[in-house]
Amino acid sequence: MWALVINPVSGQGKGATVGTYVAGWLSQRKIAYTIITGNSSVALTDHLSGFIEKNSDCIGVIAVGGDGLLHIILQRLVPAQIPFAMIPAGTGNDFVRTLGWDLELIDSQLEAIISTEPTAIDLGLVDGEWFGAILSTGFDSIVNEKANTMKWPKGTMKYNAAIAIELPRFKPRHYEITLDDRSISTEAMLIAVSNGRSYGGGMLVSPNASITDGLFDVMVLHPVSTLEFIKVFPRVFAGSHITHPAVEIVRSRMVKIDSRAVAYSDGERVGQLPITAECIHSAARSWVA
Repeated sequence: MWALVINPVSGQGKGATVGTYVAGWLSQRKIAYTIITGNSSVALTDHLSGFIEKNSDCIGVIAVGGDGLLHIILQRLVPAQIPFAMIPAGTGNDFVRTLGWDLELIDSQLEAIISTEPTAIDLGLVDGEWFGAILSTGFDSIVNEKANTMKWPKGTMKYNAAIAIELPRFKPRHYEITLDDRSISTEAMLIAVSNGRSYGGGMLVSPNASITDGLFDVMVLHPVSTLEFIKVFPRVFAGSHITHPAVEIVRSRMVKIDSRAVAYSDGERVGQLPITAECIHSAARSWVA
């Protein structure tokens, strides 16, 4: 028995549409599944927890949604060691990108899920919570904080509007960063602790990060002028920003960060620093392209 977990409000309703399609795809092939959903994250979590308790023979979870749904299911599936797949239906879908899947080729992804074995992948663990792609603090977290208070515009445009509001008044923060083999005391505009390669809907903040090497790629953006930031920012979509002299990338299994700032992981608020994150090698199993 498979669990089909659907977040119906992902991607402004795309979750419901894609979820219906996936259910039909499974039914046509006579693959047994149970739909798990909810009208809130709390309800969905409760329903998933109940399913896991009653179905010890669960083959795996097919989750239809975005990185917010990923955050929910990881907290339940990793302890239970149930493999999972993410079908893209959110705004960002960065964990699906991390796994290497084409966001448009859902049929090919479903065929692989049903016919092949899952692969062991690394996950991040920050103060007791699992994350799949990126843990970050700095300018992007401030943008997230602002966007979460805005009722308009919707979707990715909300984050663009938040960037326009926050960038002119943003000032770098001082950070204390502790790694496996060194400590860094520095001013920075942004720090991304990367298990995956992208966040924010395809921004390749750490293009060389791997989900199978047991290490984070820690990207530190040292202070630049607002004009220089505007010039460099578009390069993040190609990952070419890493050659800029203000960008430093180090690798570490453990990372501790302290500052007067907040952190987000996979788009979800972690809270105020300090935080401690660890890359857990082969923490879960998923289907990789």
